[in-house]
Amino acid sequence: MKKIITISREYGSGGRIIGKKIAENLGYNFYDREIIDMAAEDSGLSPEFIEKTEQNISSGWLYNLLLGTSYAGTTAGATTQQIGTQSLPLADQVFNAERKTILSLTDKPSVIVGRCADYILRTSDTVDSKDLLNIFIYADFDDKVKRIMERQSMDEKAARKAVQQVDKCRANHYNTFTEDTWGDRKIYDLLVNSSTLGIDQTIEMLTAFIQKT
Repeated sequence: MKKIITISREYGSGGRIIGKKIAENLGYNFYDREIIDMAAEDSGLSPEFIEKTEQNISSGWLYNLLLGTSYAGTTAGATTQQIGTQSLPLADQVFNAERKTILSLTDKPSVIVGRCADYILRTSDTVDSKDLLNIFIYADFDDKVKRIMERQSMDEKAARKAVQQVDKCRANHYNTFTEDTWGDRKIYDLLVNSSTLGIDQTIEMLTAFIQKT
């Protein structure tokens, strides 16, 4: 059975709850928001800063330019890191902090959601590819909108806009910090449309699949 499962997901596809329930079914550790807190503790960046920075960028250098040095001064520990004569952009500091945290989670069976974990682990020399399973969860657009309307108490217009914007931000984040393209079928082991079976049966199907790997 695969030791490390990564879940990449479209907004509103149910990917987070699918990952959490799979972890519960298998007795694995589950990491999502927890990565922010762990990265913050290790790096000195504030959890609030990491959460805000994660996917609200199109590129690290541009985000740092827009942010300006004043933000670093108001964020606990968010000083620029010097590399030679160059400063590492704040967004890159966040990515590196989360990368270090994700790599530290591979000693125990785990399900890891988002944060480029599939790429980070797939390209790491310290992770055996035989232990890794990368899954991408997507869903029909109308189903995603409906789920966000219910979960966030939004009207349909706002939910449609949110789904489009968040998925665009996730793609920008992934495409900026990796050498791959978010959602490209060639880089995942499984792509699953959660609309086909519904959330509960998707969880059952993936749990059974992982148990057979």
